[in-house]
Amino acid sequence: MSERYRLSFTTGGLFLCEASTFVERYKAIRDWRAARDEVRQENLLQVRTAAAATRISKEVTARLELLDDAELEALQDGGLSEQAHLLWVAACRRYTFIREFATEVVREHHLSLRRELSFGDYDNFYNSKALWHPELDELAPSTQQKLRQNLFRMLREADLISEQHVIQAALLGPDVVELLARRGMKDLMVFPVSDSEIQRWLA
Repeated sequence: MSERYRLSFTTGGLFLCEASTFVERYKAIRDWRAARDEVRQENLLQVRTAAAATRISKEVTARLELLDDAELEALQDGGLSEQAHLLWVAACRRYTFIREFATEVVREHHLSLRRELSFGDYDNFYNSKALWHPELDELAPSTQQKLRQNLFRMLREADLISEQHVIQAALLGPDVVELLARRGMKDLMVFPVSDSEIQRWLA
């Protein structure tokens, strides 16, 4: 029996705007739960309902707590591209489903020069995984659609696909490469890059 997928990424995308608020609070108190509660209670996200604030706060901190201190520093100090790439990695660490789609579909398309990523590619991937993960079949069609919509949104925000869903080779900055390469090739493989590029980064 395969380990059940986490499938709670139905809210937002990479949370590029929100992430820095949480990192700033976390660095001050070094406790993710307390930081999450502060952000929510003070409505620093400026969302309209308490339920939305709770949902977003839980989602963002669940991803950010998977980044180490050096990665959080880079997230806070880096440019938009570096931030997006690190938040994409955080999402892939949090969600095995997203990681597998990134490596098995997006990157494989890139390596085989299949430039366009379609909803059909996603649906084929989803259906193949459902053979081993009954939790995918248990989702309502509306939830399935939200998952697909948010995954493609994350890919766009990370600049890994265009608005027309054309796959774009990842242009990782040297600081991000250095941080990710410390853990080996696993995090690097969630980007559409070549094998030779990964080997060069790991050398």
